Amino acid sequence: MLETFILLCLCSWSRAGVFGVEVNMEVTEGESVTLNPDLTELQRDDLMWKFENIVIAQINRQNNKIRIYNDNSEGRFRDRLKLDLQTGSLTIINSRTTDSGLYTVSSIRRDSTSLNTINLTVYARLPVPVISRDSPSSLCSLVCSAVNVSHVTLSWFKGNSVFSNTSVSNLSSRSDLLLHLECVDDSYSCVLNNPIRNQTQHLNITQLCHTCADRIHCCGFSEAVIRLALSAVVGVATVAVLVYDIRCGSLQQKKSVQE
Repeated sequence: MLETFILLCLCSWSRAGVFGVEVNMEVTEGESVTLNPDLTELQRDDLMWKFENIVIAQINRQNNKIRIYNDNSEGRFRDRLKLDLQTGSLTIINSRTTDSGLYTVSSIRRDSTSLNTINLTVYARLPVPVISRDSPSSLCSLVCSAVNVSHVTLSWFKGNSVFSNTSVSNLSSRSDLLLHLECVDDSYSCVLNNPIRNQTQHLNITQLCHTCADRIHCCGFSEAVIRLALSAVVGVATVAVLVYDIRCGSLQQKKSVQE
């Protein structure tokens, strides 16, 4: 048991020493993001920053010099990196979705034994979803759509409650979410969101459907037929009651005359 405990401790120390701490960061494209080493001992060493194992920046403490490798990693970071000589922090300016990936910082003197890893995710900007009618013949059947989105969820809300939703992972895809209701009102909204942002489009019922004051046009043919049938049943029942009352009155009158 003691040997196993010592072995586990050594493995844990090894992982902490070689692989450091992995931090997850999420931003929206266009924002600047600063990656911090978060290792005090590295602030006195020569540092090296890598993106997906490709060197992109370096600090030489002895000469107090900073070097940015603009041509590395296919030149994706050209003129967009800043390195702080004092803290060793790396700042990415005007971030892009292609900047998503693993960033590592290590000590050159210590053969990368002290290493910190940052998993950065840059999400595309979210467009405002569009609400439109599904077809001219379906007055109250609506569709909410968004294009060129990735890792998002498109949802219909009624008030603060989710009515239906769908998820999209492909950046080049189009996402549509139908709302099949015979009667809608202005409490509905469509929301497009990713883990850090959201965009909301509220339903303007007067522009897309007839108002529900005009029940026959808004609520669809089936509900209109039901309402007409119920009205007919009520009318027939009313006439039957009247006929019954008249017949009863006539019989009583005849009986009185005979007596």
